[in-house]
Amino acid sequence: MIPTHPRRGLFIALEGGDGVGKTTQRALLGRWLEDRGFELVLTREPGGTELGGYLREALLHGGHVDPRTEALLFATDRAHHVHSLIAPALARGAMVVTDRYLDSSVAYQGAARDLGITEVRELSLWATEGLLPDLTVLLDLEPGAAAARRQEAPDRLERESDGFHRRVREVFLELAAAEPGRYLVLDAAADPGELHAAITARLAPLLERR
Repeated sequence: MIPTHPRRGLFIALEGGDGVGKTTQRALLGRWLEDRGFELVLTREPGGTELGGYLREALLHGGHVDPRTEALLFATDRAHHVHSLIAPALARGAMVVTDRYLDSSVAYQGAARDLGITEVRELSLWATEGLLPDLTVLLDLEPGAAAARRQEAPDRLERESDGFHRRVREVFLELAAAEPGRYLVLDAAADPGELHAAITARLAPLLERR
């Protein structure tokens, strides 16, 4: 699918399993970009918009949701997120940093829920009119180590089996290997400052080209 959204800004997605440090790195990267004078939009999926907040509650803290409904609700959130927040920000030249995007659906619903990697990816590409990040940072960590970091009660997806989360990790790594130009894979066990330095080193040339 050919992207149809004009963009003057940069779009960065942070991906990985639960508990790998995406929120921390999003905050650090946001401060780094603001210090350099860029307009910044920090967001997340699901929940980056008012509608997304309702969908997040249903998806992560509500009752049982069957896999196909789950995939469609994530796609609904993503379509609205792009249309109402991400695409307008990129068009005016802002830097957009999101905690999760399309590849999370591919890994969680497409692979771990066994709905089909290609099918779920195509659903999200259709929902977003082909919008992909300029850079996707994969924070990789063994699921057991990631779960041990958790300080709050686990949500509905976090309560899934070890096998589920291992499959999510495997597919994230497969996606990154297939698109090395878009991905930066980092060992999330490293010091947060070291991870931040690696992210900004990869991002700096993209900013210069803008």
